[in-house]
Amino acid sequence: MLNQLRPAFVLLVALTAVTGLAYPLAVTGIAGAIFPAKAAGSLVERDGTVIGSSLIGQSFTAPGYFHGRPSATTGPDPADASKTVPAPYNAANSMGSNLGPTSAALAERVKGDLDALRAENPGQPVPVDLVTTSGSGLDPDISPEAALFQVPRVAKARNLPEDKLRELVTSRIEGRTLGLLGEPRVNVLALNLALDDLAKR
Repeated sequence: MLNQLRPAFVLLVALTAVTGLAYPLAVTGIAGAIFPAKAAGSLVERDGTVIGSSLIGQSFTAPGYFHGRPSATTGPDPADASKTVPAPYNAANSMGSNLGPTSAALAERVKGDLDALRAENPGQPVPVDLVTTSGSGLDPDISPEAALFQVPRVAKARNLPEDKLRELVTSRIEGRTLGLLGEPRVNVLALNLALDDLAKR
């Protein structure tokens, strides 16, 4: 019996060491050496301070900034740990809302967002990504149409010409990955940082 168990145990320990320790450590080390910024979380720094990541959205609510997609992530309720409260872009709790097309709460939220956006930019079609959450709730990007839709509000709040802001948005559009994957997009954090730089000029 022991002769049969010993090879199985040795194989278990060996495979655990190789696939559970050696391989992950080697891949992490190689990634850190070849792509140090990406391996560290694609962190974005400004004046030596980390202000975010290019991979995780942030909540921008001021009228002078471009806003990202709605986020359905939640966090623990400070008043009652057994409950949750909305916590937009909570990276520790990546999730969608799981609300379906028959959900009254979803319909009410979308209608409220649509009404607010239509009042902000009357007569223009509202891009769908400004009223829908992504599957992760952490999407850092919006469509070029969603960014351009917000130009009048941002221009008014910043007292900047709309043409200048349209040029800024156009300059920040990222194409499909490898020319094939995904859709053209605008990183909201990068766009807002460029907006701050433009406002300083």
